[in-house]
Amino acid sequence: MDKLHKTALHALQLELGARMVPFAGYEMPVQYTHGIKHEHEHCRTQAGLFDISHMGQIKIYGEDAAIQLEKAVTGNIEELKPFHQRYTVMTNDEGGIIDDIMVTRAADHLFLIVNAACKEKDLAHLQNMLTSGCRLEVLNDRSLLALQGPMAEQVLRQFIHDIDQISFMQAGNFEINNIHCFINRCGYTGEDGFEISVHSKDVEKLTRLLLADEAVEMVGLGARDTLRMEAGLCLYGHDIDEQTTPVEAGIAWVIAKKYRVKDASKDASAALFPGAERILSQYREGSEIVRTGFRPEGRVLVREGTKIVNDKDVQVGTITSGCYGQSVGGPIAMGYVQKKYAAPDTKLTVVIRERPHTIRVAAIPFIEHHYCKF
Repeated sequence: MDKLHKTALHALQLELGARMVPFAGYEMPVQYTHGIKHEHEHCRTQAGLFDISHMGQIKIYGEDAAIQLEKAVTGNIEELKPFHQRYTVMTNDEGGIIDDIMVTRAADHLFLIVNAACKEKDLAHLQNMLTSGCRLEVLNDRSLLALQGPMAEQVLRQFIHDIDQISFMQAGNFEINNIHCFINRCGYTGEDGFEISVHSKDVEKLTRLLLADEAVEMVGLGARDTLRMEAGLCLYGHDIDEQTTPVEAGIAWVIAKKYRVKDASKDASAALFPGAERILSQYREGSEIVRTGFRPEGRVLVREGTKIVNDKDVQVGTITSGCYGQSVGGPIAMGYVQKKYAAPDTKLTVVIRERPHTIRVAAIPFIEHHYCKF
């Protein structure tokens, strides 16, 4: 087994009572002393602080960096305004998702956040796709925090009086007690929040500073998963992967509008992002399978990999994520099912430990999003 990496907050996490587990090549906290349920509820009602430093941070420099990046992703990067952010996906030649990433246009570069387990393949893919006029810089000396919850803005406003001037998916350079931070207003919990890129030498100081506010508590991977599940958000390697297209995943909105016009030439699509022909064909005509939510009846938990069958006991889908939704008050799941079975409230069956259990198709997200948009 390869040696696990540790983030710059590892010692502090142990000090705070974290239970550590392997995740994406890192030793990461799955929960702290109060447990997943408490951490989940605290993030929904106050402010949760997540160490997400295992994620990759990359800068792309070059006059035509945006144009070049558009050859690798489905989103419109060229028209992205300064200090605005976009969620998009890198695709392969078959239309599958290599990774889902965040792209921010900064002053003189593009700033990318990529998934931890995909960092190496993403970097190799970008190096292959971008021209020699672009320069990639991997920020191995930086950490990443996510401050999430309804009190997140109030917490940051103590240090940054104008933090309320940036809206959802906007960014800026800020100082917190003389610590330089690049902050995006975004997150993966369904709540308002911020992701803070900071030099690793300063991250423990910043973390302790934020934790001094009684509204802030550390949150581990366990609650991070239940929070994003309730918000209906995909986890790479589970709900989306290189065999899944954006249309199948129900995130067709990541395809730039300029590609989605109904009269777009099928021949022209081959010259766009990788896999464009298949993805745009699915966009126009629909896909055979779709991602949707499920609500199991009773209190049974339906886990990843569980087969979904119809009333004739024929498999029609597969669960990709499942958990107990603390805010929902019951078990929830996501997965892929044949399109004809995807209508809300459709009754299907899963078999768990040789016993059949009824599930019903449910709309996602399971809870209302609370992003700050103005």
